[in-house]
Amino acid sequence: MYSDIALHHIDEALLVAEKPAGLLSVPGRLPENQDCLVSRLQAVYPDALTVHRLDQVTSGLMLYARGSAVQAALSAQFEQRRVGKRYEAVVEGMLADDAGEIDLPLICDWPNRPKQKVDPVHGKPALTRWRVLARDAATRHTRVELEPVTGRSHQLRLHMASLGHPIAGDVLYGATPAARVHLHACRLAFAHPLTGEALAFASPCPF
Repeated sequence: MYSDIALHHIDEALLVAEKPAGLLSVPGRLPENQDCLVSRLQAVYPDALTVHRLDQVTSGLMLYARGSAVQAALSAQFEQRRVGKRYEAVVEGMLADDAGEIDLPLICDWPNRPKQKVDPVHGKPALTRWRVLARDAATRHTRVELEPVTGRSHQLRLHMASLGHPIAGDVLYGATPAARVHLHACRLAFAHPLTGEALAFASPCPF
């Protein structure tokens, strides 16, 4: 099971792994949802600890700490928004503008969880920057680069859907069914927690 997980980087402090679409980041509550990326990594690297998460439907780069001290240091970088994150997505429809920002507060839609919803009163602040990479007039889809300035659950998925352009395959937020949700974590940049060296990793988009 471990052999299908690609590692982009490994040292004494951290791992950068590639999560396949459809695999959980962390174990779920039910017995059938115990298989996940962190447990596969821990089978080989027992000290690997979660720092952040990707949705089950999302593929791409994930950072794992080796030990609790590094986990705290890396978690602080995420909390202080010092980690550079970029995603690539294909959305339904043709975006009219070439770039923009979406600033809409989000909260869990409890009766319909894990779905999230926009809530201007009780929602937590959420900001996404987007930029068009290509438009496909034949399929009426747009390829975009997404930057989540904040890190709310389902932020990119709900923010794009709020524009009327859900991510292709994301039926939870109104898209037509597809083989997968077209969302990939393609770039990750951060400071090494031990040396301070600037590290950056890239993963080619698989769709």
